[in-house]
Amino acid sequence: MSCSLMVAPAAWSQQQAVPKGDVYVDKQGVLRWQKGKQEVALFGVNYTTPFAYSYRAHRRLGVSPEQAIEQDVYHLARLGVDAFRVHVWDVEITDTVGNLLENEHLRLLDFLVARLKERGIKIILTPIAYWGNGYPEPDTAMTGFSSIYDKGQAYTNPRAIAAQERYLTQFLNHRNTYTKQLNRQDPDIIACEVCNEPRYHEPAAQVTAFADRMAAAIRNTGCRKPVFYNIAENPQVHEAILNAKVDGLTYQWYPEGLVSGHTLRGNFLPYVDQYPIPYRQDKRFTSKAKMVYEFESADILQPIMYPAMARSFRAAGFQWATQFAYDPLAIAYANTEYQTHYLNLAYTPSKALSLLIAGQVFRQVKRGQATPAYPTDSTFGSFRISYREQLSEMNTPEAFYYTSTTRTEPRKPAALRHVAGVGSSPVVRYEGTGAYFLDQLAAGVWRLEVMPDAVQVEDPFAQASLRRTVTRIEWNTQPMQISLADLGQQFTVRGLNEGNAAQAQAANGAVAVHPGVYLLATSQQKTTVWTSQTRLGTLRLGEFVAPAPTVAGLQVVHKSYPQVAAGQPLRLTANVVGLAPTDSVLLVAQHYYGRTQTIPMQRGAYPLFEARVPAELLYPGQLRYWVVVKQGSKTTTFPGNVAGSPRQWDYAHPEHWETAIVPAAAPLPLFTAATDYDQVELGRIGEGSYADYVTSPATGALAVRLFGKPQTEAGAADNRPAMSLRAYFTDKVQGRHQDLLNSKELLLTGQASQPGTVIQVVLVTKDAAAYAATITLGTDHQTVRVPLTSFRPAPLLLSPRPYPSFLPLTFQPATQPPVLRLADAEVLQVVLPAAPAARHVDIGSVQLR
Repeated sequence: MSCSLMVAPAAWSQQQAVPKGDVYVDKQGVLRWQKGKQEVALFGVNYTTPFAYSYRAHRRLGVSPEQAIEQDVYHLARLGVDAFRVHVWDVEITDTVGNLLENEHLRLLDFLVARLKERGIKIILTPIAYWGNGYPEPDTAMTGFSSIYDKGQAYTNPRAIAAQERYLTQFLNHRNTYTKQLNRQDPDIIACEVCNEPRYHEPAAQVTAFADRMAAAIRNTGCRKPVFYNIAENPQVHEAILNAKVDGLTYQWYPEGLVSGHTLRGNFLPYVDQYPIPYRQDKRFTSKAKMVYEFESADILQPIMYPAMARSFRAAGFQWATQFAYDPLAIAYANTEYQTHYLNLAYTPSKALSLLIAGQVFRQVKRGQATPAYPTDSTFGSFRISYREQLSEMNTPEAFYYTSTTRTEPRKPAALRHVAGVGSSPVVRYEGTGAYFLDQLAAGVWRLEVMPDAVQVEDPFAQASLRRTVTRIEWNTQPMQISLADLGQQFTVRGLNEGNAAQAQAANGAVAVHPGVYLLATSQQKTTVWTSQTRLGTLRLGEFVAPAPTVAGLQVVHKSYPQVAAGQPLRLTANVVGLAPTDSVLLVAQHYYGRTQTIPMQRGAYPLFEARVPAELLYPGQLRYWVVVKQGSKTTTFPGNVAGSPRQWDYAHPEHWETAIVPAAAPLPLFTAATDYDQVELGRIGEGSYADYVTSPATGALAVRLFGKPQTEAGAADNRPAMSLRAYFTDKVQGRHQDLLNSKELLLTGQASQPGTVIQVVLVTKDAAAYAATITLGTDHQTVRVPLTSFRPAPLLLSPRPYPSFLPLTFQPATQPPVLRLADAEVLQVVLPAAPAARHVDIGSVQLR
């Protein structure tokens, strides 16, 4: 078998197609490669291990930053990343007058650049960050000019300006310790973005003058690479940057804001339906290249956002887009670097594969290609995005990628060369939760890479701490059945990565696999030519990187229903990790002082266990229950991870789960201020408006206060509301589905500071169709009843508010059913409109009856 027959895996074949050498911006504002003149289309991530908190955290955990960088860059290459950007923490590599310091942080940046180049990943650096180096900790040991000049001074203080000019000159003339190339000459550093998220105000002329001086400082070094400049951070002075002597403009996108403190749920695809730039017809804009330096679907784990964002980026004309920020493997278990961001191949496998698919979207969709509005844009080209299935797919004759279990058939099974997935498909049936990759090396010979199981055990977007594990890694042996035309059903399996001595024969396409890399081959193929050291594009066949198993013992993850309907079937589920195959799981359920029963829980798809509560326990009242794990003679009860069983006479641990069993006539809670305060989104839209939690003077119960400042002329022009409350309520009504369908009216309890205050109540469906009704509140505490027949189709308020602020605040689908289908409703919004005078409303609860 000749090595010349090898076919590079998809990720590396994409990178090999990237031209080498420098780029330029043509007269139409298109970024092109110098050789061949093709348009640039590069997609990837930011990554920060050489600097700031990430650097300190690695040192604190005893992890070599060099080893971490090598491991993470391998995973980035495996995900098809071909673009890298980072804002350099100048505060750590300069002195106060702008001299470059040859220190550990600069050396590690050099090391990172060298490793990225080896994988064919192109680079844009932002030399000036203006940031302190602390987040999420206090700032520490900062030596640079940004430690004494804030953003407002950076472009107005002559000493600050001189320091930045000096630093840019020395940074671009810095010779990389590993590649021996000057930064300004390295062909893989294709451009330079001057500074990260500056803060400007009028007059615009001063802003333009500063941008021109920074661009001149770069060009005076002899650097001929395109110079990009941030325009999105200060939309009020965008004219100043349009007038600047720069080659490109940079933007960011946080479509549902940042730092909610919990996982956002619901359909956010309308939030990323388009990226309209207000001045997109301006000739000063069209003559410049466009780059997205940062983007993220913040506080969202759904594997559907990145491909939709990539499509919208291309429609807006962007040629570079880099997510912020890829989590280093060593600290991704805790998601401490930036708690509102979470992306790592091992720890967020479905979201990571959505990045792989998004990269293909970015390269395959033409720049400026228009797309129809959501939801008709959910299938385009070779791609499909489904909120209801929590699925992104790419399906071409040669490649089939999917983020979750899918029933879609590959377009041409016999032509497949690359498969990547999480869950199962017609090609691969797999019971694990980690990602896997299949790449054809030759006819009848495939490379299989299997990542370990990842199990989320805490909300990754809540308060961060290195002492808090949010995702567990489990190295389980899982069954896998593979259906590939050229491989057949009786192929051989041989381990390739270090320490993997597996040798097996598949039966009917099925084999048990442990995390690692394998060579799969038909019996007719001679495989001795394929070794762990065989080079294939930018990788060796035996390369494998995965975190060690989490050392945490038994763990049960369960969230109880607030209410369930009396007499209706009730199925309780829990994720249980840390089990051996011989262990058993039991549900102990009790109708408070009534009868107690023990029910075996059945294994479902890993790591799920489930049990049905007996009907005799489901009469109105309070159900409380425990999950008990039996391991031989040892018994452990959850919640609490306590030895023993609640059925023992001396079991004294007070924790338990509970749910209310209610009759059909009981109201359905959509929002209750007293219990939901940490699981709602309170969106400030009007300038100076805010939200708070207060106690009602009438009842003493907790209420959420939406406070609106007086409407300004600017607010009047676009009719923006002042404040909004958003609550995802599917979990609350899951145990009362029939009661939901039978509901006739909405009940809102609250009061206003001014008589006759009008608010809008909105119900949003799984398909992001919004239906609104208006309510008038007085100054007395009251319960207002609104017939559900009063709800009418309305624009969806995009709250939390998208950033940057020039993006649309509402979304209106092209078509929408005229009547609300209550079975599909999942989100409540309460909107306080802007008004000439300051006022507030206090909302205690919203229910259906």
